Amino acid sequence: MSARITPIDPPYAADVQASFDIVMRGAPPLKLFRTIAHNPRALQRMMAGGLLDRGSIPMRLRELVILRATALCGAEYEWGVHVAAFAQKAGIAPAEWAATASGADPGTWSDEDRLALELVEQLHAHYRVDDALWARLAGTFAEDQLVELVMLAGQYHGIAMLVNGLRVEHEPGAPRFAAR
Repeated sequence: MSARITPIDPPYAADVQASFDIVMRGAPPLKLFRTIAHNPRALQRMMAGGLLDRGSIPMRLRELVILRATALCGAEYEWGVHVAAFAQKAGIAPAEWAATASGADPGTWSDEDRLALELVEQLHAHYRVDDALWARLAGTFAEDQLVELVMLAGQYHGIAMLVNGLRVEHEPGAPRFAAR
């Protein structure tokens, strides 16, 4: 399937370039950002609302939440971008990032990994967290971490809708869910 909206090409307007620079740090902007740039206000708000900075949870946990959320939503574009850009830096092995797409247990998840993945799955399935899971989460994570974990799962469900709804084309070199 082809993209529903063609990403913009350079030269970029100054406000659009400034938005790209927030996240891309000199690298060429992703197709997703170039697509959203058709609406500079939306691009600016998206860049301002991201959670890819140093937060209250470790990078590994952040990326596992993002990978599982995007995989559950069938957002191969966003999943592949995060695998390519962050998996190695976050210490996520190839078998582990593949498991976020398949739902398999690679046998290497920590207790914290399992809890975070269970949170994502429950939010995806029911749009809420049951009391039993919440008690386990609250026994492991601080309140600021709980807020960030839930917010990440929700934010990446929204991003999944965006990339799937606009049919953002796959980035060259980004992994796919399974060999094609």
